[in-house]
Amino acid sequence: MPVPEELQKAWDEAIELTENEEPEEALDVLRSAWSLAENKAQESRTLRYAADANTELGLIDEPNQKRHWQKAHRDYSKALAFDPKNKGTRRRLNKLASMMDEKAISLGLGFQMFDEGNPTPLGLLAMLASLVLVLVSVKVVADFLAGDESNPIVVFEVTYSVDGQEVKGEIEIELYQSNAPLHVESFVSHVEDFRYDFTVFHRIIGDFMVQGGDIENKQGRGGYSAHYYGWCDGQEVPLDQCSLEDWSIPYEHENGLKHTAGAIAAAHGGLNTDGSQFYIVPDDGQASHLDWEEGKDCSPPQSCHTVFGYVISGMEHVNAMSELPTDANNAPVEPVRLLMAHLKA
Repeated sequence: MPVPEELQKAWDEAIELTENEEPEEALDVLRSAWSLAENKAQESRTLRYAADANTELGLIDEPNQKRHWQKAHRDYSKALAFDPKNKGTRRRLNKLASMMDEKAISLGLGFQMFDEGNPTPLGLLAMLASLVLVLVSVKVVADFLAGDESNPIVVFEVTYSVDGQEVKGEIEIELYQSNAPLHVESFVSHVEDFRYDFTVFHRIIGDFMVQGGDIENKQGRGGYSAHYYGWCDGQEVPLDQCSLEDWSIPYEHENGLKHTAGAIAAAHGGLNTDGSQFYIVPDDGQASHLDWEEGKDCSPPQSCHTVFGYVISGMEHVNAMSELPTDANNAPVEPVRLLMAHLKA
């Protein structure tokens, strides 16, 4: 498939900006061009150039080098996930890993892990040993300390416009896995598989919520659970009778979590139809009518939604997004983008 002309122009411009030590401008160009990609190979190439820019940004902005290079590492990894056979991307990832090791940013084990971008014998041995130790420790801890682990925290990197000025920020969300284990598991899996990256907040209702998470269409008409939980668009059916896009999560709304400020909850079209879409309640949001209460009938016209976490940082962005102008269908007039979602280290 030929590359769209505008996308090729964006790639060329980003490469030139990165080479001229203007990586932040290159990243802006690539973010704007993301929607032009028509297949996974083009998305992979766009991510690779973004990783190149973040690598260069780490060389320029040394005080924040760790953060920039970690972003570059994630983008190279995502690019490989989209195009696993791309040797150029793999060489770049190996070179970055070597640079990070020399700066003690990643493993820093006291000996050389990489040589000219390739793992050394000691490096391979260390990586294998680390993997074995991790697997063993996970097994042991899971067996004896089940339920004692801390809640995962997900970071959203968002961008939106206020009075013509672009705003970028981060929103940190703590996920309550003991209260809503299936919702948290599915949400985290989507995050780890990069499915929320470069999606949008497609629906905003002031004094209520901001909604996103359509990993299929980015328009609010799609999204499925990351795992099969026995439910297919709200019905209990065998796996072989359910297509992926209909996988859904059974309700967990009887968990005691309420729609207070900062709550993140599952959007759905009826009981047991929860998928990948979610919404966040701003400070002035009025969403208590979606809470479950003892004796409440959650069938239409009423509705109960599963809250599975709360914002712990970045509410100023949730509040600002909730106040953006929208059209007659509650869609924001200017795009509100979720550029990246990742687990906090």
